[in-house]
Amino acid sequence: MDSVYIGIDIGGTNLRFALVGEDGTILKRSRCASSIEQGREAFCKRLTVGISEMLDSTGTLNAPVAGIGVGVPGVIGSDGMIYSSVNMRPLDGFNLTTFLTDTYGTAVACGNDANVIALGEHAYGAGRGLSSYVVISIGTGLGSGLILDGRLWTGVGGFAAEFGHSTVDPEGIPCPCGNRGCLEQYVSAGAVVRFARQYALRERLNMIGDNLDAALLAKLARQGDPTGVAAYKSAGGWLGVGLASLVNTLNLEAVIIRGGVAESLDLMLPALNQELSQRCFSQMRDQFSILSGECGDDAGLLGAVALVRNLSDQ
Repeated sequence: MDSVYIGIDIGGTNLRFALVGEDGTILKRSRCASSIEQGREAFCKRLTVGISEMLDSTGTLNAPVAGIGVGVPGVIGSDGMIYSSVNMRPLDGFNLTTFLTDTYGTAVACGNDANVIALGEHAYGAGRGLSSYVVISIGTGLGSGLILDGRLWTGVGGFAAEFGHSTVDPEGIPCPCGNRGCLEQYVSAGAVVRFARQYALRERLNMIGDNLDAALLAKLARQGDPTGVAAYKSAGGWLGVGLASLVNTLNLEAVIIRGGVAESLDLMLPALNQELSQRCFSQMRDQFSILSGECGDDAGLLGAVALVRNLSDQ
């Protein structure tokens, strides 16, 4: 076997590690709790323990570790500085790339988790064979990564493609980022639930109970429940409004949609397609495809590997 890579997917709840071959085969994986509430030092200890476990596994493979790639939620500079991570505040102001490079002496690349996921789909998933497209992850929030002419586009400082914080309603719902009317407030798991509570009769909400979430609403929608249908229609419509501007600006080939809420893409498609047809130039809409992600939960791990491989190819 040639070189192997370590991919790391950092989340507010879990740290996930994988030893990955050059062809994208995951040879070993592990996870542990992030426990970020215990502080930066304790977090770094768990991180290095997980990496050491991956390194120990290479003994039987007779293959060197060529690099470590990491996906991190938040605003991450191209130099690896974590400027802001809402769910992992102890890491704010921490240069993770520098820390790991100094610790392991190998190639290290760190990036925003949504950008990393886009690279995963580009290298190993639904983006293979495409040149210019956006990857959107819809779950608790809305993350995105932009591939232009076959390369991840991160902008001047590494912060580009915050599509979830594009404004779709200037006087709309307040967003934790400080803006109002961000797309993420209209296309996310929380948004679907909020739409349902807005549309449903009180009696219907009482019948559903306190366990109302996006997954339950999808189940209800497929059973013909008008509240679930309306909630996903609204989310799909707002996604179409946001995507239309992106398509008209960049003339993209496709959007790849993934994540927990994206598993219900079929429920959003009619409204999404209607908005795209209404708002896009027809020549651009005719060239634009809506695809589902193929890498599943491994997109972040595989994308982290693609990130550090890109670094070594430069």
